[in-house]
Amino acid sequence: MKRIELFEFEDFDWLPSAVRTGATNLIIIFHQLMGTKEVIAQLLLDLQKQHHFNRIVDLGSGSGGPMPDVVQQLNKSTPEKPVSLLLSDLHPNPKIVAATNGQNNEHIKYHTKPINASEIGNAPEGLKTMIASFHHMNPSTAKKILRSAEENREPLFIYEVAKNNVPLLLWVLLLPLSLTILLIMSLVMTLFVRPLTFKQLLFTYIIPLIPIVYAWDGQASLMRTYTFNDIEHLLAENKNPNYQWTIADATKPNGKKLGYYISGMPTKSE
Repeated sequence: MKRIELFEFEDFDWLPSAVRTGATNLIIIFHQLMGTKEVIAQLLLDLQKQHHFNRIVDLGSGSGGPMPDVVQQLNKSTPEKPVSLLLSDLHPNPKIVAATNGQNNEHIKYHTKPINASEIGNAPEGLKTMIASFHHMNPSTAKKILRSAEENREPLFIYEVAKNNVPLLLWVLLLPLSLTILLIMSLVMTLFVRPLTFKQLLFTYIIPLIPIVYAWDGQASLMRTYTFNDIEHLLAENKNPNYQWTIADATKPNGKKLGYYISGMPTKSE
């Protein structure tokens, strides 16, 4: 596999919640700047033509990511058939759960109980999605997730905004420059975070923990992302003729590529 199992600060339980939330806020801003919402929404609209769904169960949601914005975009496109979103995580953060459910948004809720992405058959009904989170899974867990979707004939949509197409040596040589650029970007992007809290400002401009976490995790995630060949390797043992996998580049409305997606769909009754 080309993928390398580097660490990300986000994966550690000891990371202070204020720093974790602050870094996640920057990731949300990044998705907004890149236009991820529109790309994912269009892919899901296309997917809905093959497999009807009126609820999305997002796995590994963390602090929410871009999916709340994606669902709002979806429902603007099809107001007559609104889609609901159920965020979930293996270790749901009580504060994030309370904040999400406290918004009284009838279409967006956070599941209060843990959901294991590798046991999709036990998850609530709906289209399962993993947005920019699949690369966090080691090969063994990633394989279990894909196999669980296939064995339970559950539709699964995975999206990764990064593509692991940089040679390792080049990545290492450019790492100091890449980290510097991301550090500077984080200082600017912070000004667009809403709500902009004291802790976000403190751990960005006074004690720059958030920029450090954001910069390193961004670069580490690039090398942790599965390539198309890596995914084919993970799926090598999946032979169900009644389940179809698609791996393809994702594109913006202007035709420019932005990440890639994996979709798994049951094709016919057994």
